[in-house]
Amino acid sequence: MAVISRVSLLLVMAIVVVLATIANAQLAPAPAPTSDGTSVDQGIAYVLMLVALALTYLIHPLDASSAYVLL
Repeated sequence: MAVISRVSLLLVMAIVVVLATIANAQLAPAPAPTSDGTSVDQGIAYVLMLVALALTYLIHPLDASSAYVLL
């Protein structure tokens, strides 16, 4: 069983806390919907980039050569 490094675990925990905070934020009422959907697309793109970044940090130690020592 692979051991998850502390940095990876802390990164995932930080992302979860940020996403939970965003989900529970009490926002002011939104203005009348005049958007063409680009802001929704941009929000989805940001979330996908964060997921890709987290996966990169979690998978990268598995690809590292045996010369490196994982913490």
